Formats: sequence, C-alpha cells, structure tokens
Amino acid sequence: MATDNTHTAASGYVEPEVDVRALTEVLDGEYAEIRDLVRTNLVTYASVLEEAEELGLDAYRERVRELVVEMAATGQTGMGFPGTYGGGGDIGASIAAFETLAFGDLSVLVKVGVQFGLFGGAILQLGTERHHDAYLPDLITGRLMGCFAMTETGHGSNVQALGTLARYDAESQEFVITTQGDQARKDYIGNAARHAELAVVFAQLEVAGKSEGVHAFVVPIRVDGEVAPGVRIEDDGRKMGLNGVDNGRIRFDGVRVPREALLNRFADVTAEGVYESAIDNPDRRFFTMLGTLVQGRVSVGGAGVNAAKVALAIATKYAVRRRQFEAASGAEEQRLLDYGLHQRRLLPLVARTYALHFAQDVVRTQLHEVFSGIEDDAQARRRLESRAAGTKALGTWHATRVVQECREACGGAGYLSVNRFAALKADSDIFTTFEGDNHVLLQLVAKGLLTHYASEFEDLDQLGTVRYVAGLAVETVLEKTSAHKLLERVRDLLPGGDEWDQEAGLLDSEYQLAMLRHREEHMLAGVARRLKRGVDQKGNPGVVFSQVQDHVIAVAHAHVERLVLEAFVEKVRALPDGGNKIALGLLCDLFALSTIEADRAWFMEHGRLTVQRSKAISREVNDLCRKVRPLAVDLVDAWGIPSEMLRAPDLVG
Repeated sequence: MATDNTHTAASGYVEPEVDVRALTEVLDGEYAEIRDLVRTNLVTYASVLEEAEELGLDAYRERVRELVVEMAATGQTGMGFPGTYGGGGDIGASIAAFETLAFGDLSVLVKVGVQFGLFGGAILQLGTERHHDAYLPDLITGRLMGCFAMTETGHGSNVQALGTLARYDAESQEFVITTQGDQARKDYIGNAARHAELAVVFAQLEVAGKSEGVHAFVVPIRVDGEVAPGVRIEDDGRKMGLNGVDNGRIRFDGVRVPREALLNRFADVTAEGVYESAIDNPDRRFFTMLGTLVQGRVSVGGAGVNAAKVALAIATKYAVRRRQFEAASGAEEQRLLDYGLHQRRLLPLVARTYALHFAQDVVRTQLHEVFSGIEDDAQARRRLESRAAGTKALGTWHATRVVQECREACGGAGYLSVNRFAALKADSDIFTTFEGDNHVLLQLVAKGLLTHYASEFEDLDQLGTVRYVAGLAVETVLEKTSAHKLLERVRDLLPGGDEWDQEAGLLDSEYQLAMLRHREEHMLAGVARRLKRGVDQKGNPGVVFSQVQDHVIAVAHAHVERLVLEAFVEKVRALPDGGNKIALGLLCDLFALSTIEADRAWFMEHGRLTVQRSKAISREVNDLCRKVRPLAVDLVDAWGIPSEMLRAPDLVG
C-alpha cells in the first residue's frame, strides 16, 4: 500500500463510519447552495413525475413548459448568464444546477437544457452585445422561448456538411434562409414543435456567390403564436422517451432575416456584402465556433451520472429491504444485498458512479476556468473539448448500463412504472447520442491524443489526422503524451523494476494508476504504428483510418478511464483522515480493480497480468464488495437525492 494512501489496511480491518452529511458536502463541493436550491425546487414540483404518466402528450408538454418558467423565476436556470442581464454570472454553478436537476423528471431537464443551455448558450457565446441586449433578459426568464436548430435529417455529427443555405442579399441587406431538400430539414429540434418563437439556425453562409462555411443566425419561427411566413414546422410526435419536450422538424422556404441576425462574434458581413473575420482559416473558425458550445456535452455527461445515481439509490435500498431464500435451515430469508452476486452487480457500479462524479468535477472546473477567462488559451480549450467529449461518452454509457442493471436487480417491481425505472430507461437512453454520438466523441478524444492538441488540431479531419500521425515518428507521438512521462515516474516509485506490475500491492493506488497508464500508452503506440504503417504502404488514408477505427475508440476509452481514476485518487488523497476517507478509498480501490478485471484479457494478452494475479484481483474485488456492503445505503444517501425523487414506494419504503 502506498504511504500516501489510506485505502484498505492489510490486516485488522475496522469498518469505517460514514458521516452522510459531511460526505454530501464533499460531493456538492463549492456549489452546495445552488444544488440545494435545485433540490428544493425538485421537491416543490415532484408531482410532475406522476403527471408524466397521467397527462396526454399536449398537456404534459405544457406542464413541463410551465415548470421551466417557474424554475427560471427562482434563479436556478440563469446561473450561467451575465449578471447585467439578470443571470448569476457563474458557468460552473449553471452546470452544477443542471446536473442536480437530473434527479427529477428528465423532460424538465432537457427542456431547461434546450432553452438555457443550447438556445441561450448560442446567443451568449456566438452573439455580440446587440444580440445580448435584444434577447437575454427575456430569454433568461423564459418569457422568450427558443430552439437550437443545428441537426438535420441527413447530417448528424457532420455539422460542416449541413445543407441549409443562408445567402446574403446585398440589395436588401438580408440573409435568405433556405432548406435545400429533405436531407437539409432541421430535425429532432427541442422546443420547435410547440413553444419556440426564435431559432438559432446553423446554415452554410454564402456571400457574393462564395461559401464561407457554417454560421449561426437568429430566425423567428413563430409570430404571435402562429408559424412565421416561409417556415414549415412538423411535430416529431411521440418518442421513446422525453415526451414532455416538443421535438419537431423545421423547413425554411426563402425566409428573410436582417443582416443583424447573424451571430457575429467570430465573423460578420458588411452592409455592402463583404465577409469579415479575425480568423482567416475557415476550419479553425468553424471549430472555434463549435468549441464555445462545449458546455452542452459537459452538462449531459453530468446529467447521465446523476440519473445513474437515482437508479442505484432505488436498487440499493431495495436490496437491503427485500429478502429471498434462507441462508441456513430455519433462518430468516436473506437480504438481496447480502448475496455476493448481488453485491457484484451493484457495488462496482456505485464505485464507478463516485469515480465519474469526481471526474465530472474536473471537467466542470475546466469549463468554468476557460469560459471565465481564468485559463483561456488555445491548448486549454482543446483539452477541455477532448475531456468533455470523453467524460460525456463514459458518463452516458454508464447511465444506460446502470439503469438496466438496477431494473433487473429489482425484478418485477422494477418493471412497474411507479418505481421510476420505466421513465429513467426511456428518458436517459438518448443521452448516448445527443450532444454527439459517443463513438464520434471518442474519435475526437483520440485525435487530440495522437496530435497532442497541436496547432493543426482544428484543421484535421480523419484523413488529416492519419497524414499528420504518419508524418511523425511513433516515439514523437508517445513523447508528447502525459501518460508516457507519468508511467516512467511510476516505474521508479514501485518495486520490481520492469516487474512492477507483478510485485506491487493490488491496493496501491500507484499500481492501479500505472496499469491504466500502461494500457493507454501501449494502445496509443499501437494506433500510431498502424496508421504510419498503412500510409507508408501507400494505403488510402480513409481506408487506413477505417481499418484502425476500433483501435482508435479503444485508446480513447482507455485514456478517459485513466483520467477518471486519477480524479478519484486525487480526491481521496485530499480528504482529511476519517471514516469518509476510508469509505471513499474502498470505492476507489473497487473502481480501479473492477476496471482492470473487466479488461483482464487485454492485460493478460500484453503480458501485464499473470493468471495468478488476475485471480487475485477478482478475489480482492469480492472482498471490497463485502467491505462496502455495510456502507452501501449511507453511500447512496450521500448523493442527496430527495426521497420524493426516488418515488418507488414498493422498493425504498
């Protein structure tokens, strides 16, 4: 065991006592006040959880809109906007509020995200003072509802290829917005079907016959409650979930908007029709524009983790109440959570949820620092974009897995709508693909690793990435990664030289980190070699990338898991000695070793895990589950989920 770590003692183990309130304070961090405000609002409007099942589609949508406006009046939803317009002026607080809102009805959450995060965020981050003055005061209160019209039927993640056209007419000094065919219609747009008056529309800008790439425009889509002239809106209808959000399709038939409708923070068009931008490179301009909208990914990742907390809280509480089968003849039936298999099903997920919570703390802090100007340079923004993408991917996949596992762990009771799993499953499933498909996001993470967020980062598509890496020595790719330097340091600290991974203690956090760093570095080197070899052999770069795409995703996943473990380890080390530190240390060990165990085939294939040590890790995971078992209810209570949000009377009492 490392001398700076108080995870689990080798002998004489004493069960720690968890101070639930103090642990909640650790988890809430600096945003405890705003989180408590959101919890209060959730309790006030808890009836929406029941109403979602009872109301018809239109009535449910109206109820969600009402709640969003009422919550806005408390200041909860405006934390990320400048104080001069009635906001809170704290981007970190706005993310924390959104994360906490995920304990409740997820249609309300997504409606808030569309209105204040996507629509409001685009006005704030892409617009200038004229747009802020015109829209932010009413937008922040919910008096002005809007939508974020980026996605098209035929263009999802490939935003640069959008088909909507915005042509500048110099004679009238207007932009003419046109939907060019069915594939260019805006689709799945939240707030569009019923409530939005304005849309931030992303379209290809054409000035004097020349395409200048994708830009954003403020376009009225309703006037006095009626669909605006030249605009056609269709209702997407019922969805798999989130039916309190009015998603719709929008088409524009030559809709004219004034020159000032262009959100012109990064580019503008003069009255005479001259295009101007301080960013000459069109690709860099495009990625700079999209980079300002990264808070959506940070928000969704945190919301996914908190939705997982709700499912785990319900399943864990059920598992300590529900009894099934006698452990011995004549004895009382045993609680579900006393069974080793049930512990294995739930407790590693609790540990991973804590790990992702602390990883979310890191990316939220990075977002706050970049957008508050504390650390706002090109490299900081690229690191933020990459980390936000990776954390969002792992957090939302985790939510999907957790909800399903917890539903099954509650048996038939978990299948009843009253016990929340139906809504959690249906409403959170989309998280894995909105704000970016997770596989596409992990490719962004891998691109950053392969190029070390180089100055060319924004300019490189998949083919460009292949050519860039092929032009470097593999050693250069590795030398640029932090994992490489950290691994060398760890090898010096641990026993055994090159045998460090066979001799170090399993509960040594340095060993755990070194294993994940080694995996990441080895995978990264492998991808670089394969890309370089493919190009050296005159392979088509597109074909070469396609052939290594699974490898690319794997290295990105490994990289993010390493970051998650680092965040957890650092949080545990920073805590004062006591029961909470020991309890979180148990969870940290459980997360680390269950992560290694889940990928044991890779570690064994690459000579970093013997059969004997692999078995020892599984035994240790079982032992950690047994140690966490008595703490389980306290650990999920520390998340501070209002009992009204757990709802499940048959499961949690």
